[in-house]
Amino acid sequence: MFDFELTELIKTVGLLGVFGIVFAESGLLIGFFLPGDSLLFTAGFLASQGYLNLSLLIVGSFVAAVIGDSVGYAFGKNIGPALFKRANSRWFKQEHLIRAREFYAKYGGRTIVLARFIPFIRTFAPIVAGISEMGYQTFILYNLIGGALWAVGVPFLGYFLGSIIPNVDQLLLPIIATIILVSILPPIVEYMRRRKKG
Repeated sequence: MFDFELTELIKTVGLLGVFGIVFAESGLLIGFFLPGDSLLFTAGFLASQGYLNLSLLIVGSFVAAVIGDSVGYAFGKNIGPALFKRANSRWFKQEHLIRAREFYAKYGGRTIVLARFIPFIRTFAPIVAGISEMGYQTFILYNLIGGALWAVGVPFLGYFLGSIIPNVDQLLLPIIATIILVSILPPIVEYMRRRKKG
């Protein structure tokens, strides 16, 4: 079961492993497939059960997310333009980068905040910000806001539900499935809107 595997993964890698995954998803191209939202929610739940320290989880995840996005921004600013000429591979898909660029064009700086809650877009948005030559002071402001909302809100939700609902571990799978569904809903809606127009 997915929830069991995620729970065991977090117990195995610990806080440093969680921070590493958050950083990779935020700052490395290969991180786009990592389960950031469900990972932080489950880690928050495990904190409510005494397996992890909630304060360390939140602070470390926030730092890892902000640094990860900053690395993505620097990558985009320095070598990002060449990505649009790069062929698809197992770890890289042009469509993700193009989708992030379109999302960025539509929402501007707010993309850095909104992208925190959308898989794929989360990884590529800071790269597109760098490619678009967004000023770093502006970028870091949105980065800090988005990182705080995501790294505090998602683990705290897991912690809160784990603290007030008896046997919530039996509900982890549907809760995580709901989080994933809500996360991918905006791109799906956008895709369906485009198909209707086209």
